[in-house]
Amino acid sequence: MPRVTGLYRYPVKGFTPQRCESLTVQPDGRIAGDRVLAVRFADAASPEDRDGLDYWPKSKGLCLQDFPTLAQLQVTFDGRTLTFRDRTDNDAVLVSAGLDEAGRREICDALTDRILAGPDAGRLRRPGRLPLELVGDGVTSRFQDRPRGFVSLHSEESVAALGEASASVTDAPVDDRRFRSNIVIDGVPAWTELDWAVDGTALTVGDVRVTAQKPIVRCMAVTANPDTGARDTNLLKVLTTQVGQAEPSLGVLLLPADAHGPGEVGSDSGTGGVIRVGDPVTVD
Repeated sequence: MPRVTGLYRYPVKGFTPQRCESLTVQPDGRIAGDRVLAVRFADAASPEDRDGLDYWPKSKGLCLQDFPTLAQLQVTFDGRTLTFRDRTDNDAVLVSAGLDEAGRREICDALTDRILAGPDAGRLRRPGRLPLELVGDGVTSRFQDRPRGFVSLHSEESVAALGEASASVTDAPVDDRRFRSNIVIDGVPAWTELDWAVDGTALTVGDVRVTAQKPIVRCMAVTANPDTGARDTNLLKVLTTQVGQAEPSLGVLLLPADAHGPGEVGSDSGTGGVIRVGDPVTVD
């Protein structure tokens, strides 16, 4: 039987994941604690800017897509303190601070100094990007790539199949971390989750009944090595050539059955729940 093998949330939009033993899917279809913070460019703010909730494009701040060396930083957030550890320095703490004004400034200054000392410096020096600002309340899941939010899922089998397909063009490692999903499962044939998206399949994952909404079309973030940040393989091209996809896709976006988005009217009864590592995945 298919089962959940990994769960991840992304406290800071565009940065590395925090591995979890369980995730809470909210009635609005977003993961509690996921994308609750973001590091915004100076010129991305405006008086009417809500800082997310409906939609927050990657172009507004730091993200792996444009700053691949962010992969070298491991992020943890306990609800009060945000910590960045440097993988290239034996996981030494780069910065650890709270979300008060002084802590936010300390975090942004540390990130700025590190990026300016590395190969992504030129991107950060572009006009209007500095000073960086840490935005978000640390509670509300609001910095989404898409207005509707969604929970993301992929299978280990699809990642393994992509790794086999890429072996003819590169020896770069291909693992789950490149694809930044909330839920990783095993026990299904490769690419099954893309079929679920086409059919709008209903699934039960842990305590949560969900429906498949659409495939996840991938961006440049998947080309970066999840440890070093080096762009070491063009997996987008592998997906469209070796695998033969029209668009480079891996994984599926999900919503709880009958979920309502922020501000929508309707009953949220039974649409959320908890998913745990080891939970079964059943097709309804």
